[in-house]
Amino acid sequence: MSVARNLIGIGVIGCGHWGPNHIRVFSQIERSQVIACADLNPGRRAHVESLYPMVRCESDYRRILDDDAIDAVVVATPTPSHAHIARDVLEVGKHVLVEKPLCTTSAEARALGSLAEARRLVLMVGHVFLFNDGIMKLHELITDGTLGKVRYLDAVRTNLGPIRPDVNALYDLGTHDISIFNYLTGAQPVSVSAVGSCITQPEIEDVCFVTLRYGDGVLGHVHVSWLNPRKVRTLTVVADAKMAHWDDVDPMDTVRVYDKGLDAPPSYDSFGQFQCLLRSAGVSVPNIRRVEPLVNQAEAFLDSVENLAPCRSGGTEAANVLAVVEAAIASMADGGRMCPVDCESHVPVSAH
Repeated sequence: MSVARNLIGIGVIGCGHWGPNHIRVFSQIERSQVIACADLNPGRRAHVESLYPMVRCESDYRRILDDDAIDAVVVATPTPSHAHIARDVLEVGKHVLVEKPLCTTSAEARALGSLAEARRLVLMVGHVFLFNDGIMKLHELITDGTLGKVRYLDAVRTNLGPIRPDVNALYDLGTHDISIFNYLTGAQPVSVSAVGSCITQPEIEDVCFVTLRYGDGVLGHVHVSWLNPRKVRTLTVVADAKMAHWDDVDPMDTVRVYDKGLDAPPSYDSFGQFQCLLRSAGVSVPNIRRVEPLVNQAEAFLDSVENLAPCRSGGTEAANVLAVVEAAIASMADGGRMCPVDCESHVPVSAH
């Protein structure tokens, strides 16, 4: 298949759950064209062929790497294969978007980031909630000072399945909220405490509770589970001026801002006077556009490819998320002890 010179040629490796979504999105964007995809499963290849007959389907992903018409590759394979496939993509000189988590260790992630930087290639990780319009609105409310100083963040991400055999719920679900916390605070946590329970499979946690401490005193809490009767995706930001709540399942009011807080008291002589210092006013609902986050992410990836510019969820950000996961796993193995996080010098994260 030929590709117009002004279009960015895309290849997709992995056609399981997320691969076809990437094919759909990049096929709909005018400045990109999906040339080929690859999957070991003939049934998945047949499924893609039935939906996108213009996309060439391969059993061997190396044929995508050899195709000069393909400028950038999406890796949507099982997590344990991410690192070596992404390395193969970068070594042949193609940009790469890898589904989260980037790999299984922060060391692997840093190595991939260094390789991409040395080759002047874009390495982006699919922390797709960083491109959710509601989360971006929360980031705006924090950075413009509307909420005031952030004190703590609380996130819940639960559902009944799907249960994964390759990574635990923290890798699968918690990486979303860790990446969101880092994005909203502009920092990485310095320490983490976590507990979890292996219910359906040995040595793979289905449910995890994680507490994160940031250097400026901000506290974060994450609850993730594959074994919950309700699908919940919420995040609450408590700040000293106002508070905000994000509910991704709410079809209408995704973000609500509460004019509630605790005003600093000059002095008080009784509990009744103290109660009056708790401020509670109205609730506002910001006007938020509703674009599919995967589309926002794809557009951001194409922007980075066209301009060779840093992206919001690059190799450093992905490595720092994995460093938190590693510390949380160490904590779970040690009864929930608070463990230090080995992030890259704890420098502020990108907020592009």
